Amino acid sequence: MKYLDHLEEWIVTFLMGAATLIIFFAVVHRYMAGVPIPGVQDWLLALNFGWAQELCIIMFVWMAKFGAAYGVRTGIHVGVDVLINRLNAHWRAKFIVFGLLAGALFTGIVGTLGTSFVWENGMHYATFNFFGLNTGDLPEGPTTPDLEWPTWMVYSAIPLGTSLMCFRFLQVCWNFIKTGELPHHDHGHVDGLDDVNADIEVKADIEANPYSMDDNLHYHDLKNDRRVRERRRSVNREGDEK
Repeated sequence: MKYLDHLEEWIVTFLMGAATLIIFFAVVHRYMAGVPIPGVQDWLLALNFGWAQELCIIMFVWMAKFGAAYGVRTGIHVGVDVLINRLNAHWRAKFIVFGLLAGALFTGIVGTLGTSFVWENGMHYATFNFFGLNTGDLPEGPTTPDLEWPTWMVYSAIPLGTSLMCFRFLQVCWNFIKTGELPHHDHGHVDGLDDVNADIEVKADIEANPYSMDDNLHYHDLKNDRRVRERRRSVNREGDEK
């Protein structure tokens, strides 16, 4: 399963980089085509970038769907959990599991309906035509206005992204049942920087870290919640001794 660990980052990074380049060249082309440079202006006017906006919109839709799956895996989706976080560990665990399974059920239903929609929107015809089967009265399906791509390819972001999101819900739920831990995204963490002083980091995390997840916008899991309480007790004891 390791090859799936960073699938969302790869897809979103590629789409974001490609969309940025396409928008950049489209804007440069639009302005440079208005500059009366002999030979160059005629060549630029012959280039067609009318498809750039449509393609970037499609890319952003795909980014959003796979970015949602990334949010489930890393725990950055925001929720209002003030009541659940006030429950004891036993009942909190039950509600967390229920919430994760409800998310998996919802995304599973959306993914299934999305697959049916894409299949009937032209994928059925494309699949039969690809394998040389008789398409009969199957509709070929509509195409996009500028790129003239089959729309079922564009709409495939719904079943693919939502199904991956469902898988992430189940993955997080299974990990929580085994370890009592939920994924927590630290917005203040920078990859590549080692901890200089663990004690200072712990104290800063407890007292002054504005990005900590100890709020009512995310579930308080069982493992890290106990750890935070123990750290607070330890810091308080050290403060009393001093």
